[in-house]
Amino acid sequence: MTNILLVGAGGFIGSVLRYLVSGWVQQLANRLDFPYGTLVVNVVGCFIIGLLAQFGDKYGTFSNESRAFLVIGVLGGFTTFSSFGNDTVNLVRQDYVVNAIANVGANVMLGLLAVWLGRTVGHLIWR
Repeated sequence: MTNILLVGAGGFIGSVLRYLVSGWVQQLANRLDFPYGTLVVNVVGCFIIGLLAQFGDKYGTFSNESRAFLVIGVLGGFTTFSSFGNDTVNLVRQDYVVNAIANVGANVMLGLLAVWLGRTVGHLIWR
């Protein structure tokens, strides 16, 4: 029961952060033809999970409870794969097919790159 509450609390924090960050980025972009806010949130979330994974691998410091809160809760609430899917379908429905394809490619490639970069930065910090 404790882990469920930790995931829920972390999910609340992550979801609020996602709302704030993605909205802010989308407003800065000042464009509606590409979901920049979702892309940034996904890439940042991938970087952070890579960084935390490297830290955890190096020091083994994450308990089941801290993992439930941080990784499943906060990052699960923060990253937006379902929003990514919906944004992509909406781009196709609005005849922005090239942008939809670019959105898929950018989220996958930049997300993978961000996880790798997070782990690399973590490795450099916690040698």
